Amino acid sequence: MGDGRWEEKRAPMRNVFVIAAILLERHLQNVANYLILSLAVADLLVACLVMPLGAVYEVSSQWTLGPELCDMWTASDVLCCTASILHLVAIALDRYWAVTNIDYIHQRTARRIGLMILAVWAVAFLVCIAPMLGWKDPDWDARVSRDRQCLVSQDPGYQIFATASSFYVPLAVILVLYWRIFQTARKRIRRRVTASAGGGAAARNPAAGGVVAGAAGTSGGLAAAVVTVIGRPLPTISETTTAFTTVSSNNSSPEKGSVANGLEPDAPTVTDCALPAAYQAPLAVAGVTSVVRRKPKDSADSKRERKAAKTLAIITGAFVACWAPFFTVALVLPLCAACVVSPHLMAVTLWLGYFNSTLNPVIYTVFSPEFRHAFKRLLCGRRATDLRRRNRQLGVRYLQ
Repeated sequence: MGDGRWEEKRAPMRNVFVIAAILLERHLQNVANYLILSLAVADLLVACLVMPLGAVYEVSSQWTLGPELCDMWTASDVLCCTASILHLVAIALDRYWAVTNIDYIHQRTARRIGLMILAVWAVAFLVCIAPMLGWKDPDWDARVSRDRQCLVSQDPGYQIFATASSFYVPLAVILVLYWRIFQTARKRIRRRVTASAGGGAAARNPAAGGVVAGAAGTSGGLAAAVVTVIGRPLPTISETTTAFTTVSSNNSSPEKGSVANGLEPDAPTVTDCALPAAYQAPLAVAGVTSVVRRKPKDSADSKRERKAAKTLAIITGAFVACWAPFFTVALVLPLCAACVVSPHLMAVTLWLGYFNSTLNPVIYTVFSPEFRHAFKRLLCGRRATDLRRRNRQLGVRYLQ
């Protein structure tokens, strides 16, 4: 229980930082971060409404607060945890649209994101309110009053409905969406490899109209945007938006948007025997071409592909590792009358699920440079952070 009480202290702090950063920092106050803000609110409610009574229940090993408070506590537990999980589905859906539809940046409005958030909380409320409206097992009152156990309704029908709505269906949707995102990224990465190979062949064959030296400059701007979305360590929704903003606005030539997006173009090809520019023009007039030896890009693109897979594995793996044990036990307990689940196992699986609310702000914000800078300003003060940044800039200029 010591670990549970420590998690009870850490969970609200992290989510408070996320909420404060979005509310206080202007550059974070955009539609793209509304889902992150609502997720932080759901996780903060888990820490404030659910974890304290859960800790009291675990320490005392029995429920002594009456059936009414038990009803309210279990309803709050189901509401907040379900909302937290469904927010992860909404974030995955938002990322999927951003990756597969380059015009989604123009379609993502405050009304659209607001409707997504409203749908998340509406489904969570529907799941939590059902037992309070009478969908309880016949032994619920005796279990609370006589056995001093506070559990959510163990009616088999409700448990199937609740676990499917809160975990199994969202899990299937998240896995499908992130798999489609990875497939789209891999397809575009490989298309980029093919385009680069074609560009290299054209550069080696001047008769085909290729440029002699440094031909394949910035190909695959859209592929670079996709890799930026899922190839960087745990990108946020705002980074997803930024990666596609200029690409979608330049439909005639997506490659032109890569630099304006903050995406660096492909590094110039390293040449082992490229001649200086002053000597290339006379040789070109004489019909002599400089031989350019290009470095293979297969290793770099496969590295990007592995990085994208690793990123998505962290996002989905953390969710599954935290919630799968609890929802497995929650489904087995009412459906298998002969099965006996240890109270210690139930406590471990429950607090492991609560730990996901502590982990969400780390996964979805801390790895973002925008949120990191905002957290530094909140902790160290805006003036101190700006002064430190100005000193670094002056130091760089002095060294130059």
